[in-house]
Amino acid sequence: MGTAKPNKLFTSQEGSYGSEYISSYSLYQNTINPSMLGQFTRSVLGSSTVSKSSVSTTDSIAEDLEEPSYRREKLTSFTDLRVVRATPEKIVTKEDLQKTIEIILTETETLRFFNLPTVMVSVESEEAAKVTRRNRTYETLCKNRLGNDLYVERMMQTINGAPKNKEVQCDKIVKEDKGIMSSTWDLYDSYNAMELSSLPTKQSMLESNTKASIVSKDHEPRVPGSTIEKNSEASSLMDIENVLLTKIHDDEEDRSESIMKSDKFRQDLFFMERVLMENLFQPKLAAYRQLPVLKEPEPEEPEDFLEGEKLEQETEEEVKKEEEEEIEISTEQSTIPANLERLWSFSCDLTKGLNVSSLAWNKTNPDLLAVGYGHFGFKEQKRGLACCWSIKNPMWPERIYQSPYGVTAVDFSIGAPNLLAVGYHNGNIAIYNVQSNSNVPVLDSSESPQKHLGPVWQLQWIEQDRGTTGDDKREILVSISADGRISKWVIRKGLDCHDLMRLRRTTTSNSKRGGEKEKKGEALISRQAPGMCFAFHPKDTNIYLAGTEEGHIHKCSCSYNEQYLDTYRGHKGPVYKIAWNPFCHDVFLSCSADWGVIIWQQESTTPFLSFYPTTYVVYDVAWSPKSSYIFAAANESRVEIWDLHVSTLDPLIVNVANPGIKFTTVLFAKQTDCLLVGDSDGQVAVYELRNMPTTLDSGRGDIINTLLGPKPNR
Repeated sequence: MGTAKPNKLFTSQEGSYGSEYISSYSLYQNTINPSMLGQFTRSVLGSSTVSKSSVSTTDSIAEDLEEPSYRREKLTSFTDLRVVRATPEKIVTKEDLQKTIEIILTETETLRFFNLPTVMVSVESEEAAKVTRRNRTYETLCKNRLGNDLYVERMMQTINGAPKNKEVQCDKIVKEDKGIMSSTWDLYDSYNAMELSSLPTKQSMLESNTKASIVSKDHEPRVPGSTIEKNSEASSLMDIENVLLTKIHDDEEDRSESIMKSDKFRQDLFFMERVLMENLFQPKLAAYRQLPVLKEPEPEEPEDFLEGEKLEQETEEEVKKEEEEEIEISTEQSTIPANLERLWSFSCDLTKGLNVSSLAWNKTNPDLLAVGYGHFGFKEQKRGLACCWSIKNPMWPERIYQSPYGVTAVDFSIGAPNLLAVGYHNGNIAIYNVQSNSNVPVLDSSESPQKHLGPVWQLQWIEQDRGTTGDDKREILVSISADGRISKWVIRKGLDCHDLMRLRRTTTSNSKRGGEKEKKGEALISRQAPGMCFAFHPKDTNIYLAGTEEGHIHKCSCSYNEQYLDTYRGHKGPVYKIAWNPFCHDVFLSCSADWGVIIWQQESTTPFLSFYPTTYVVYDVAWSPKSSYIFAAANESRVEIWDLHVSTLDPLIVNVANPGIKFTTVLFAKQTDCLLVGDSDGQVAVYELRNMPTTLDSGRGDIINTLLGPKPNR
């Protein structure tokens, strides 16, 4: 590399003027090899024979430095030159360090070493259409070239390519002949190894193979140390090893499938699913069971502070209890209106779009709920579904029973809580055992000659006294159907059916005015009155009420099946539900398609209180299990909570349905202040009753006095 040469230019008296070019001069002189630059080193590098005239010399240097740009580009094109920076002689000061230096980087032109145009074009490219069009024109030109004036046929002789012969020398292929003598015992071992593939585990397979090899050694007449013996053993062992390897691979696959299908694995998954559901729905489940909501624990402190923390926690709990008592007193004094808070809904992909027809709690397990699904219009016949939901898993039912017919009614047995009775729209009744995973019913009325001919609108298990003492009871299944029959089903060898009552249409003779004659057109087409619902007396199971399609409620007895004990007339449409008051056994409630809800007294055949809050069909009503004044009603547009102790004119709580959704069923939870509401979209929503007014006494005397008070003017 070039080194700095002394120059008289920078030692002259006019050195101050030449110092302006010291940076550029030192750069060219110290970083560029003069031998490589050739003619470009004419005056840039300089020599020791420069004249002393500083002015002329500096002018020549300036002219040389201002050479054309192409020469400078050629100088910088030498990429293989190594640049060595000269050590600056000038002492760097703080001012030099603080100066701003601008470095500008520019991009050079692209150098193309090789360019080969493509002869193939992608079909998806933009030029594909042009190339295709050009190829077609060329094809048409080639087809029409014969007889065309533009086509000239010429002959040309070309040089044939010189053929080449190429030889390659390779290694010699070695051939080898091998022979193996096989005896009958070798054949036996081979076939025996194939039969071993049916064994379940690898261990049993290995044991059987060793036994087979021992048998072959004992029975084969072999000469010790012979080559035939070694070859036969090697062949048999290789076959057995191949079979063993394939069997091991198959066993691993079978084992993975057996693990996935094993009962223990499914049980573990079931427990894990329950744990996850408890974690996800813990605040909602705690509100449902009226328990405090658990919060995530904070990181624990060292053990030295545990005793002090326990004391602090105890004092904090006492303070919290006092605050909760104060809050309860303040909430009682405050005027917060009662409302419904939605906790969750029982729904899944199977139930979406199906109408919820009935709800029923299990008599022993309060966390198990049976739900029936199906559409019942003449033009809306769809598949049916009966599901058993658990509070511990609101996202998927525990049992699923599918049917081509809509499910109209469900109910759990009292004596055997594992039996679930399901009524269908085609008149069949099926009894399932929810303890087993089978979807086949235990009992079915499809083969019975006395089965219902119309939809079974309601089912209920009833315990009746057999003797006079009342100690011996038997359980019967009672059903009501649109064919006008109220039947009881007894489980013996099968389902035995007996009719409790055949509902007949009734005519009111006292409704005619005096002097009027009966018209001929008023003759009844059918004497049968389709039954819609029934309700047995909570104390005397021999008495029950039956609601019909014509709007009448008949009081019947299991001992008399020829006539009614009494008839309650007040509804103008089909009676959909009847419910006895759980505290006052002489009062019952009914709802109808005539938009009304009526409270009746058993001794009076006229309505006692009538409620017509909306102009929509009321599908279901239910009394609260905790208060004799509170009941819920579900109509097409909303769910209403009534409290007769507060008002008999307006409902206490109103929950409006979403657009396009109809409420169909209501059911109170047994042990908590919650309400279950089913709708026409397959959802069973769980609501918590908030800020409900408390009553000191819910006995019979208070409800009778409340109902017998002054009647409101409707």
